[in-house]
Amino acid sequence: MGNQTAFLTFSGIISPSARQLAEQLCRQQATPKKGEQVRLNTLAVSFVNSYLQYMSVETDLEASDCWNPVQQLFMDVADLSIKNIGSLECRPVLEGEEFVYVPPEAQSNRIGYVAVQISKSYREAKLLGFIKEVSTDILAISQLSSLEKLLEYLTQLNTAKLTVQSQISNSLIQITQWFDNIIDNSWQEIEALLSTQAIYADSSLRNTKHAFISRGKLIELRQQKTEQTVVLVVTLTPENESEMDVIVEIHPTKGEIYLPQNLQLKILDLEGACVMEAQTRSTNKNIQLQFSGEIGEHFSVKLVLGDSSTIESFAI
Repeated sequence: MGNQTAFLTFSGIISPSARQLAEQLCRQQATPKKGEQVRLNTLAVSFVNSYLQYMSVETDLEASDCWNPVQQLFMDVADLSIKNIGSLECRPVLEGEEFVYVPPEAQSNRIGYVAVQISKSYREAKLLGFIKEVSTDILAISQLSSLEKLLEYLTQLNTAKLTVQSQISNSLIQITQWFDNIIDNSWQEIEALLSTQAIYADSSLRNTKHAFISRGKLIELRQQKTEQTVVLVVTLTPENESEMDVIVEIHPTKGEIYLPQNLQLKILDLEGACVMEAQTRSTNKNIQLQFSGEIGEHFSVKLVLGDSSTIESFAI
C-alpha cells in the first residue's frame, strides 16, 4: 500500500465513507467553487487521519476546525487535530500540480503541513511530503521533506509534551490543602506582601458569602540586565462540594505603584493551552482573572514579560 524509498511517500485508496462525507459536505456549500474546496479538504484530512492511525498516531478528527460547519463556510482550513500535540494542516494538491496553496488562515497555529495529492477520480491519494513551517501562500512541492520526517517530528513533539506534563505533575501545588493549613513556605499571607491599599482592593474581589483563603508569592522575571518582581495572589472560594471559584491576581510589590508594562498573565489547561489571558498597559496597578474549576482539576498560571516567563502549576 505504501512505498519505501530514500524519499518516503505513501499512496492508498480513499475510503468510501470519506468520499461519501466529502460529497455530502460539498453539496451543502453555497457555490460550486466552495463545494470543491471543502470536498478536497475533507478528502485530504480523512486520508491523513487514516494514515496516522495506521502508524499508531492518536488523532481527534472531530476536534479539527475543518469539521466545523461554520469554519468550512468562512475559512479554507484542512487541519487534523493530533491528540496532546496540536493541529496538522493537510493541504490538497491535484494530480500534475507542482505547488501547494496554503491560505493565510492556515499559516499559524499549526505544528506542520502535509501535502496530499488527490486523484481526479477522488478515489486515491498520495502523501507527498511534510514541512514544519510556511511563510508564503504558495509552497513548491520540491521544498517538502520526506514523510519519514513527519513521523519522527510527531514522536519528538509527543515526547516533549509528556516531559512537560510530568514536570508539571511533579511540581503541582495542591491549593485545596490550604484550607487545612498545609501551605508551602513560599506562599505567604497577602498582608506580608502587599500594601494596605492593594489588600483592600484585593479583598473586594472576593465572594464574602463563603469562606475563602488567599496566599501570595513573589515572582521574579529577569530580562537581560534587569529584574522585575511581582506578587502572584491566588484565592480559592468553595462554590459547592465539587467546585471552587479561583481568582488569580498580579500586584506590584510594596513600594511600587504600577506593574511592568506588557506583563502577560495566562491561565493554561492541563495540555498547556492558554484558556484565559490578560495584559498590563502603562498604568495597571493589578490584573486579575477569575474562573471556576472542579475538585481535582489542574491548571497553570504563566507570567510572561518580554523573553522571560515562569509557570506555577496547581491542582484544585
